[in-house]
Amino acid sequence: QVQVVESGGGLVQAGGSLRLSCAASGRTFSTIGMDWFRQAPGKEREFVATINWSSGSTYYANSVKGRFTISGDAAKNTLYLQMNSLEPEDTAVYYCHARGPKNYWGQGTQVTVSS
Repeated sequence: QVQVVESGGGLVQAGGSLRLSCAASGRTFSTIGMDWFRQAPGKEREFVATINWSSGSTYYANSVKGRFTISGDAAKNTLYLQMNSLEPEDTAVYYCHARGPKNYWGQGTQVTVSS
């Protein structure tokens, strides 16, 4: 059974920072890359950032480029998202997505940015 667990969410003032973590585990489980998505109240889930292990390449949504940094450890199937200069518009549930022979989602972690 594969488990994907996010942590690190919370309440922060605008301009502040948070670091999200994600750990994916399971017997013989491996990934080719991992992603962060988010879903704000009343909106659809949207892409935030992605990392591919083989190339180390990363890609960001325009709305977070320059403020968020994705990183991780392929061997440990762990993922991080450093979020700086947070804005109220970043308020959402943040989800970790593990890509491999099969794809898995975590349950999400709430990030709330107050103005």
